[in-house]
Amino acid sequence: MSIESVIAWVLLVLVAAYACAGGTDYGAGFWDLVAGGAERGRRPRWLVDHAMAPVWEANNVWLIFILVVMWTGFPVLFQTVFSAMWLPLALAAVGLVLRGAGFALRKPTRRLAGRRVYGAVFAVASLLTPFFLGAVVGGLATGRVAPGTPASADAWSNKTSVIAGLLTVAATAYLGAVNLTADARRFGQTPLVGYFRLRAWASLGAIAVLACVGLGITHDDARYVYDGLTGGTGLLLVVLAACCALATAVLLHVTATGWARLTAAASVALVVFAWGTAQRPYLIPTSLTVSQAAGASTTLHWLALVTLIAAVLVGPPLVLLYRLDTKGALQPLTDADLRRAAPGGDGPERPA
Repeated sequence: MSIESVIAWVLLVLVAAYACAGGTDYGAGFWDLVAGGAERGRRPRWLVDHAMAPVWEANNVWLIFILVVMWTGFPVLFQTVFSAMWLPLALAAVGLVLRGAGFALRKPTRRLAGRRVYGAVFAVASLLTPFFLGAVVGGLATGRVAPGTPASADAWSNKTSVIAGLLTVAATAYLGAVNLTADARRFGQTPLVGYFRLRAWASLGAIAVLACVGLGITHDDARYVYDGLTGGTGLLLVVLAACCALATAVLLHVTATGWARLTAAASVALVVFAWGTAQRPYLIPTSLTVSQAAGASTTLHWLALVTLIAAVLVGPPLVLLYRLDTKGALQPLTDADLRRAAPGGDGPERPA
């Protein structure tokens, strides 16, 4: 395997990692958005706040790795994508900033009106950011973008882009619901277990419907990717992803939420790998291959070495962080936390 192919696989692994880790955060924000009014949504929202707080910043590490590998290893790809798709990427970046600010400022705000404003910013941004990121991927799959293509709305607002954006939102909602179900069970919050389990099943149903619609759309609008997804390795990965999704639904039914976390992440990661495999040997079908987009050989070898060092230095701490969080060692939550409400607010009372 050539060095540029190795770096391309590394980039795909990083995208899958961000889809699973960052997608869980976006999904939690989605359920925050649709939780209802202040009283009705108080308990689900506080679980969202508590579940995200220990690790949500760490999940953006994967996005940083993606950008570094992309502009260093495949500068032509980076230039092409950010030139033709600058508007949806800028909107996604604005969403990243706003959701972080909204999440951070909602907790210390004492007034209910202020909490609602910051909560709305966080929740809406959690919906828009994954949509625009998915729309970019869908636009690339159609072949509307090539080196030298000027920016245009058609590149990211076509049918494939819209369905890819909706699928991304549905996948994040699915991941968020599965992980929140697991957190609710770990914290002994039985009503919230049923609450988020039902939403995880609903998300799976939405994904199934959108996937069927997407197959019909990509057949005409992104034929190269469609052929890759419906045959060979791509089809095998799609089938495995569907099996993992079904296993997740069953595991949630029997409340084996620890295993459900793994199968849910596996289903999303397998879809990402299926999409990447379907595009081979292109990074942008059918105009830019891996070898055409790659940087200098010396740069790629150094990038491979730096990536290996980063994996050794960063990987174990992240695994430990996730492990401690899922075991409840970072921030215990009791039913009293969910019951106590600050005066005029919808969250736990803070000590004076």
